[in-house]
Amino acid sequence: MGRMGLAQRLSVITSDRQLDVLVDGPEDGTVLLFHNGTPTAAVPIPQLSEPAAKRALRTVTYSRPGYATSTPNPGRSVADVVADSEAILDQLGAEKCAVLGWSGGGPHALACAALMGGRCLAAATMASVAPYNSGDLDWLAGMGPENIEEFGAAAEGPEVLVPVLERWKADLANVTGEQVAASLGGLVSDVDKAALTGEFAEVMAAAFRRAISTGIEGWLEDDLAFMRNWGFDLASIRTPVAIWQGGQDRMVPYAHGKWLAARVSGAHPRLFDEEGHLSLVHHIERILDDLMALAGLQQTTTP
Repeated sequence: MGRMGLAQRLSVITSDRQLDVLVDGPEDGTVLLFHNGTPTAAVPIPQLSEPAAKRALRTVTYSRPGYATSTPNPGRSVADVVADSEAILDQLGAEKCAVLGWSGGGPHALACAALMGGRCLAAATMASVAPYNSGDLDWLAGMGPENIEEFGAAAEGPEVLVPVLERWKADLANVTGEQVAASLGGLVSDVDKAALTGEFAEVMAAAFRRAISTGIEGWLEDDLAFMRNWGFDLASIRTPVAIWQGGQDRMVPYAHGKWLAARVSGAHPRLFDEEGHLSLVHHIERILDDLMALAGLQQTTTP
């Protein structure tokens, strides 16, 4: 099996934009298309790519429009991720993929499950936000104060949201691994603080820094997209989807995962009272095995 020694950064050109893409793992492996959280951009994530490579999965992630060197796409919807994802798969010569989305990447993984047809074999979400306009979910309840401020501003529109994001951009521009937990303030529970150490903390800090390296446009576009209609019907999903969520999550409360598990057609709930938002990283091997089983992929691991 061909292996890539280091992650490879690519520029994928669509009809009118450029996408910042990172590819890591066996060249002939099944693509694991990973959608980052908000606000992060594509950086190497060994906590994901290494166990994925052992399972013959090729980890492919990209910076959504407006993040890092990906061309902004103002007014984009969550559903717009599908055209970008398919452009990336086309350039890589990959017909099918399994999809994983964490946090703000969760809705984008669900869009792939809903709209990519048989090209998406299965999807999994980790701490995914639910639709804002759901009507029967108290969307902000249980969030840390920073998220209440951020999404309260997003609901009022870009003229209110931009100053908030610009203020926080200054805090993240040079954040280090040692500082990242403190920088998240009331968004991290004790279980998440315990997870956000060492190499994983360095990875998260790097993802934050790269995300806002060219400004806040990607962050702004993500937040506004969450507020709008996502562009697809959760009940129409026929692709197998696993919903992973933790009860100690202050970024995306437990109620969001329960809501999605009850409304995504054929969802497979994976709900853990004792886990948080970031501590789900400790379950990554279980998540990958589960995703592969749902996708019908052979469960082969290498040392």
